[in-house]
Amino acid sequence: MKIIRENGKKLGYIPIGYKLMLSYMIFIIIFVSVNGYVSHSMYDASMRKQTKTNIQGTVLQIRDNVAYKTDDIIRVSSLLYDDYGLTQSLRMNEYSKQNNDRMYQIIIPKLESAAKSIGFSQRLFVYFHNETVSEIYRTRVERGSTELVEQTYDIFHIKRIIEKDWYKEIPKEVYGETMQWKQIEQDAEEDRISLIRRLVDTYNPLDLEEIGVMRFSVRLRDLFESVDYAKLGEGSTVIVKDAGGKIIYASGMPAHGSDDSAAAKGKYITIKETMAKQGWLIEANVPVTIIEQEAKKVRTFIISMCVLCFVLFTFAGIFISRYFAIRIMKFVSVLNAFREGDLHKRINYRGKDEFSQIATALNGMGEDFETLINKVYLAQLQKKEAELEMLQLQINPHFLYNTLSSISRLAKFGENEKLQKMVVELAKFYRLTLNSGRTVIPVSSEIEQSGAYLAIQKVKYGRRLEVTFDIDVNIWPYETIKLILQPFIENVLKHAWSGDRIHIRIAAHLEEDMIVYSIIDDGMGMRAPRIKEILDPSSESETGYGIRNIDQRIKLQYGAEYGVAIVSRPGIGTTAQIKIPAKKRKVFL
Repeated sequence: MKIIRENGKKLGYIPIGYKLMLSYMIFIIIFVSVNGYVSHSMYDASMRKQTKTNIQGTVLQIRDNVAYKTDDIIRVSSLLYDDYGLTQSLRMNEYSKQNNDRMYQIIIPKLESAAKSIGFSQRLFVYFHNETVSEIYRTRVERGSTELVEQTYDIFHIKRIIEKDWYKEIPKEVYGETMQWKQIEQDAEEDRISLIRRLVDTYNPLDLEEIGVMRFSVRLRDLFESVDYAKLGEGSTVIVKDAGGKIIYASGMPAHGSDDSAAAKGKYITIKETMAKQGWLIEANVPVTIIEQEAKKVRTFIISMCVLCFVLFTFAGIFISRYFAIRIMKFVSVLNAFREGDLHKRINYRGKDEFSQIATALNGMGEDFETLINKVYLAQLQKKEAELEMLQLQINPHFLYNTLSSISRLAKFGENEKLQKMVVELAKFYRLTLNSGRTVIPVSSEIEQSGAYLAIQKVKYGRRLEVTFDIDVNIWPYETIKLILQPFIENVLKHAWSGDRIHIRIAAHLEEDMIVYSIIDDGMGMRAPRIKEILDPSSESETGYGIRNIDQRIKLQYGAEYGVAIVSRPGIGTTAQIKIPAKKRKVFL
């Protein structure tokens, strides 16, 4: 995220106004999105439920209309089924005049009445076992090209159908219940369906005797007149299936012959109603696009309202966040001025709210801040300088004492040449150390001090001491506090010997924004508890006093993130690292 500028200055943070606006926008986006989603989901679910209820009601009405027509046919068939007079006439074997009277006074009137009792066109076929009953074939008159005037009846002998499969498949008779709806004979070609029912002699109720079969054949379009897909919507289908799943009648175009697959894919809402008496299933499939069209309108309305609310809330959020941000930024600018040392800047704020109380407190704090700096901050600086000076004074006598002891030993043994060289290097060392009383010196001077000290030690140890310098020239422009390498070199020469020789490597290089000194030896090394004891600032042990002194001086001068670190392995050697910040040195005139 870009750093925002205020009055030409870079800010390392996001201003409070932007934070308020960002949090407000996140809240609004979540609120509007969730509200829109929930509203749309609830409406969509309600729409689907209501539509399904409406479709189910329509399908129930279709089922009732079909049931009404089938029940009308069943009712008429029951008049013949339960007509005892007709049954008695069919049991008698009459000939000549008696047969003629039976036909025209009983059988024909009853069949003609039954044929005309149904409110739509139909064909009645009756098949009698009694062959004394005359067969009658009614003539049908064509109306137009294909349609027939059909409220007729035909009488046949049973022998005409005795070998027909549909006759053999009629179930065993149960009084008043056995009947079948089936497409037989030419029904399929003529788009018709028949109600098949026996005529029985009930003289012996325990052994019902078949005396005939009646068959009411009706046109499918008359029977299923109410089965119309247009009642459910464009693209819908209404299908009537028999008990075996075969389609008897369909309004609309069925999807691939069966709507189950389409419904399973979510393209249709499917409603099913059964007709138990007939063994039929009425199945309605309504495309979800009908619902989605309505849902799309509502979705558009909800999205429009969400966008409108978002825009209005956004402008309100910008105004509110700007209102508070301007006032808060005034306080921030004053605090930044105080931080930079300008203690004269004040806030002019009128009002009686919390901002006026903060402004009054901040102005009062500015008035007292300068006094506190003079009393506390300057005193702390003096204390810091005094501590640094005290630590420096502790190092110099310690080093001088050790060096003078070495000079004394050389004088005692009469090694005048070594004595002279040691005195010259000592003078050079102190010339660099004193450095006009400055605590901070160039890095080059610190390296030169270490070289002078090692020259003194080379006089003392000769070839037993090997020294290597590995100095990065890029560190020359920087400064350092003085006398931080010599105590480590002295500590190596005093404690690290593991034989009759020792090698010391002194390295210095830049590492990001730090200068890193390394004093590496191949001496006897130290264990971890020993290192911890040396670097413990609370330790009162005289062991490692000089190293602790340096660590404290660095932390006091530069901060706790800088200082000394020691890594050592017994029998291999020790590496001491000193880290200080890389600061360009000042040019002293």
